[in-house]
Amino acid sequence: GDTMTDGRPVPALPDGMGCFDGGLEHLILMRNHEINNGRAADQALAYDANQGGGVTRVVIDKRTGQRLSSNLILTGTSRNCAGGPSPWGWLSCEETEEPGHGFVFLCDPTAASLHPSHPLPGLGRFKHEAATVDQKTSTIYLSEDHRDGLIYRHVPKDRTTPFIGQLEALKVRGRKRALLSDNQKIGNNFDVEWVPITDPKATTTSTREQGRQLGAAMLSRGEGIWCAGDEVFIASTDGGPESLGQVYRLDIGRKGNIDRLTLIVQSESRGVLDSPDNLVVSPTGHLFIAEDGSAPNLIRMMNINGRLTPFARNALDDGESEFAGPCFSPDGRWLFVNLQKAGLTLAINGPFA
Repeated sequence: GDTMTDGRPVPALPDGMGCFDGGLEHLILMRNHEINNGRAADQALAYDANQGGGVTRVVIDKRTGQRLSSNLILTGTSRNCAGGPSPWGWLSCEETEEPGHGFVFLCDPTAASLHPSHPLPGLGRFKHEAATVDQKTSTIYLSEDHRDGLIYRHVPKDRTTPFIGQLEALKVRGRKRALLSDNQKIGNNFDVEWVPITDPKATTTSTREQGRQLGAAMLSRGEGIWCAGDEVFIASTDGGPESLGQVYRLDIGRKGNIDRLTLIVQSESRGVLDSPDNLVVSPTGHLFIAEDGSAPNLIRMMNINGRLTPFARNALDDGESEFAGPCFSPDGRWLFVNLQKAGLTLAINGPFA
């Protein structure tokens, strides 16, 4: 509700977020808003004039963490949930399958005003949650927030044209439609292959069903996804025997080797982990996991040995609001995160060792 520099009010429900280097003195936050009602802020520049979702941009003083300016970047989208930073800008994901929606949008972190939308239909139309980029190959990994969701990747034909290529779904080798969120134990691991999604726009058949027909594995409510080096971390917010969440690690096979998927976290108690949502790997190699569960919600940190410890607790309004969009500044000094229901963006300074 506060007024941004461009004169527009800050939208509600901040969710996924990414931090970009804005030069010597500045950081830039790209912040989703998970809104699926209302009308677009600008009819002429809207993707859909009858939707009120979008993305805001916040310029931060790198030294003090204070806000310097803010503006709307994208409008007319629906349920902009998570997404991810990329070498080409912020990837903002729609978590919906409403007609004409369910896409990933590319947003420019340098844009100081509202711009026309830039949808990326090659990345699929489904209930997107998050996206992450393998910097070595420009392959984009994508999660799907659905009970029968799949794990996707987009492999570009050429690194210079990253959004033109093949959308694929993860399949466990030798098994059809493996259920990754049921009857699993920590340490279970699987060789992986990838099956093609021939109609990424889902014009007649959902991408889920296309993948299922080829034996793709199912992950219940895939949420946060983050690539760090040769590893991709993937959260299932309600997987496991108590429906309290799981985290998988995908080891990317280089030089012709097979990709391998391993279950590294599975909660059987709210005191261990409660509904993991967005996640991020810090510059020091620690995995930070935001919870969207029962109050009070926490951010938990997992060290390189797999041990989970509480890092932060939401003490506002009895901790009901989820944490969303955790992201580190490139220099590792700041952790930014949203409290969704409260509509707050927080800046936390380290160290984060």
